[in-house]
Amino acid sequence: MKRVRCPKCDNFITFDETRYTEGQSLIFVCPECNKQFGVRIGKSKLRDTQKEENPEDLVENDDLGAIIVIENVFHYKQIIPLKMGDNVIGRYQKGNPINTPIETVDPSVDNTHCVINVSRDKKGKLKYVLRDGPSNTGTFVDNEILGDRERRVIEDGALFTIGATSIILRGGKEE
Repeated sequence: MKRVRCPKCDNFITFDETRYTEGQSLIFVCPECNKQFGVRIGKSKLRDTQKEENPEDLVENDDLGAIIVIENVFHYKQIIPLKMGDNVIGRYQKGNPINTPIETVDPSVDNTHCVINVSRDKKGKLKYVLRDGPSNTGTFVDNEILGDRERRVIEDGALFTIGATSIILRGGKEE
């Protein structure tokens, strides 16, 4: 299954690419905004320049780690690299200024839901601190909700939940 994004409203449309031949043009009509647009089936020229989304490779190539968004009915699996400093996590929306967007239609994920701060302690070890946005539905770590001003240190493999979306932290390489 492949998916294409509507150029007007960013809604995803899923289709079975095995039913079509390479080079064939398809016309889609977005069910959300009725925008009509076309795509051509075939190998993308950009695909060769993009790196594959393999969690182990991503963490090896990225010193600061990543978050892995677990697939559910609202979205596909996503691997999002982390940056030093605040990584503001929330629902992707055009014009939303967050730096760690999740592509989801989960209504319980806020536009700015939570923040993971990546820093190094005095010994140079990576430190991940999670805090709520504040959000409407809360941020859960090990089935415990974070308080309004609470900050929780999380480590590699930590599972946290925002809305109906579960996320795993993959820590980066230590120097």
